[in-house]
Amino acid sequence: MTPSVADILIEALPYIRKFSGMTVVIKYGGHAMVDEQLKEDFARDITLLKFIGLSPVVVHGGGPQINSVLDRMGIRPRFVRGMRMTDEPTMDVVEMVLGGKVNKSIVAQINRQGGKAVGLSGKDGGLIQAKKLHIVYQEEENKPPEIIDPGLVGEVTRIQPAIIETLTEKGFIPIIAPVGVGEAGETFNMNADLVASRMAVALGAGRLVYVTDVDGVLDASNQLISSIDAETIGRMVAGGTITGGMIPKIEYALDAIKGGVEKVPIINGKQRHAILLELFTDKGIGTEVTH
Repeated sequence: MTPSVADILIEALPYIRKFSGMTVVIKYGGHAMVDEQLKEDFARDITLLKFIGLSPVVVHGGGPQINSVLDRMGIRPRFVRGMRMTDEPTMDVVEMVLGGKVNKSIVAQINRQGGKAVGLSGKDGGLIQAKKLHIVYQEEENKPPEIIDPGLVGEVTRIQPAIIETLTEKGFIPIIAPVGVGEAGETFNMNADLVASRMAVALGAGRLVYVTDVDGVLDASNQLISSIDAETIGRMVAGGTITGGMIPKIEYALDAIKGGVEKVPIINGKQRHAILLELFTDKGIGTEVTH
């Protein structure tokens, strides 16, 4: 029997009550950022979260958009271990695309739905403080590791959340581009998954939601795992079940859990209204990383 609208609302009620007043950090990335229908759905979902009493904070990516601009400029993107090698011309593009075009597009989408979104980069109010990142890379087991300088790529040293807290208290929805600032005022390109994790800890968030292009964590039989803890993650990584780009995402999720975030859902943003389905239904749709 298909549930009625009333059934759906009744199922959501205890979760709405539970999450009222909670800060929820959402890392927004993947296909949901480029498909027009999914972009509109995301804006509606975020606006709804604010209206029913949650405090959503969005940290967004923008890799495909950056690559598109670099391609038009004749700059070939290079990556090491998923990190974009960032020289000064590339950093100019990253800051322009993330802090400008992508950020303001998300802000405009949410504002059109009746929300009050405000775009920020990590440079605003010293929000994301950073230092230069060096990558340890070992191509082959029998060779010594190599220290790679990725250029203007940073790692988080500190989150100063005062500007976020002020905005959320005034009813605004912060939309954050993952660009950090160094001690000397230099600008750093940042991994959005990492920034979202550190942001969730600094804000005392109850949930950190990773919106991705995959359903979540799959077991050895390619079946979705609805909930997973650190011990199980360790076994699955060691056994080769969790691989590739899911490993750093899982590591950042565990860092958030250790920092006090209660749960970190990893969900597929290709599904319409994925955030609402994850937060406000009994089964959810993705994988919850827990204690």
